[in-house]
Amino acid sequence: MSCDYLINNKEMARQNGIVQPLLTDLYQITMAYAYWKSGKVDDTAVFDLFFRTNPFQGEFTIFAGLEECLKFLENFHYSDSDIEYLVQTLPPNIEPEFFEYLKDLTCKDIKLSAIEEGSVVFPRVPLLRVEGPLIITQLLETTLLTLVNFASLMATNAARYRMVAGKNVSLLEFGLRRAQGPDGGLSASKYSYIGGFDGTSNVLAGKMFNIPVKGTHAHSFVTSFSTLDDLHTAVLLHAETQKQCNLLELAVEWRRRLSAVIDVSPEEASDGELAALISYAQAFPSGFLALVDTYDVKRSGLLNFCAVALALNDCGYRAVGIRIDSGDLAYLSVLARDTFHQVAEKFQLPWFNHLTIVASNDINEETILSLHEQGHAIDCFGIGTHLVTCQRQPALGCVYKLVEINGQPRIKLSQDVGKVTIPGHKEAYRLFGADGHALIDLLQRSSEPAPEVGQKVLCRHPFQESKRAYVIPSKVEHLYKIYWKEGRICTFPKPLVEVRERVQSSLRTLRQDIKRNLNPTPYKVAVSDDLYTFIHELWLQNAPIGELS
Repeated sequence: MSCDYLINNKEMARQNGIVQPLLTDLYQITMAYAYWKSGKVDDTAVFDLFFRTNPFQGEFTIFAGLEECLKFLENFHYSDSDIEYLVQTLPPNIEPEFFEYLKDLTCKDIKLSAIEEGSVVFPRVPLLRVEGPLIITQLLETTLLTLVNFASLMATNAARYRMVAGKNVSLLEFGLRRAQGPDGGLSASKYSYIGGFDGTSNVLAGKMFNIPVKGTHAHSFVTSFSTLDDLHTAVLLHAETQKQCNLLELAVEWRRRLSAVIDVSPEEASDGELAALISYAQAFPSGFLALVDTYDVKRSGLLNFCAVALALNDCGYRAVGIRIDSGDLAYLSVLARDTFHQVAEKFQLPWFNHLTIVASNDINEETILSLHEQGHAIDCFGIGTHLVTCQRQPALGCVYKLVEINGQPRIKLSQDVGKVTIPGHKEAYRLFGADGHALIDLLQRSSEPAPEVGQKVLCRHPFQESKRAYVIPSKVEHLYKIYWKEGRICTFPKPLVEVRERVQSSLRTLRQDIKRNLNPTPYKVAVSDDLYTFIHELWLQNAPIGELS
């Protein structure tokens, strides 16, 4: 396969400084020394990076992290301080020449093929194929795994939230404070956006990855005001005339008038909350989205919000909406929407009908499904802990396995058939059925001709002899592109927004029963007849023969 070098005028976002050759397991370096000591410097290898089971009890995964892998290859180099540390850390019998060897190591002889980032992927199909000198391909293992594992898990989790939320509901990632440290938080923001979220509260992620940044205020802002006297000024210039408006006087009068419309007494509502909302509206008159559950949504928050929103309207501004962070979200969202309808009708303000209702509060997939069943009126979900920590499944479980050494295939055997590797240099193809949906992923030896549209292909389960079927594909998609070769990127990763679009377009190629939340249909991954025979012949050659006595 040829590699046509592409020119990309846009630089990739800078790499996290901790992603470097020493971000690895010690055994990678001790193996490297043992290889070197054994004279395996010129040996070449092929490694596959893949996973064995889809996460979250689902039947699909989203591949992510490729861009970070390419940055790692581009910057791979042991610094002088790295070498000094290794000299001090490794056993004293290590020959000094080995450290000289490490100092000169780069990825110039590595060839990396991969599935396009943002694609839907499945168990056993390699996401990355890494070819090159044995020692350097071995040294890449841990870092490539850490860059792909969480990224793919996070993107998959976000894609699942997007599917259960539906197309008409916005999703915001609010998880930085609950994430697994700052690096986990930054990665979660990036890959939740790829998976289908519309924005993040993480300001650094917004700067680094050009993700829309969203946010309102916390309960602490509301509770920092006790009475209306806490307002030092209530002046706001009219949006059009620039005349001074007294937002406090307007809001207090509107609260009095509204009490009859929405049947709540002004005496029940918190003056401190009203003062806080007036203060926030002064600061952000064109972006007024207020938290309304600090005290009581029904008896205080909604009344105070509507009063300030109407006061802003008198000053030439339109409020954005509310956020509810506790309580019965279905009931409170419907209550809020009904209130907005009443106000819109009473005061002839149609735009009030369309105020945004944001809900947060420990939301997960099941919460969203339940809210749908209850008929909520929420426009946007702010999701934190369950999203960014992937609470339903904290790890994807990608592995990195040697499948060829010096042109000779290698197989790892196990009593657990699920852990037996598929040996050799392989290609992967996605075959589509007559209805246009992806039907099966096919692995075959690289020496085999590619499957062709309209031609019958025998597809076999890699380990179960009786599971086989003929497929006549209406479309054949070759899954691998060469992304790194001869020391440089030769297919540049796409911008984040295009990777995000790729996720949704790739998901649309799957039947709905494969994507459903409950009891999804497994997607089939098969091997060619030639590869099936090859696997089992190699298995018999390598499996020890037992003896009965």
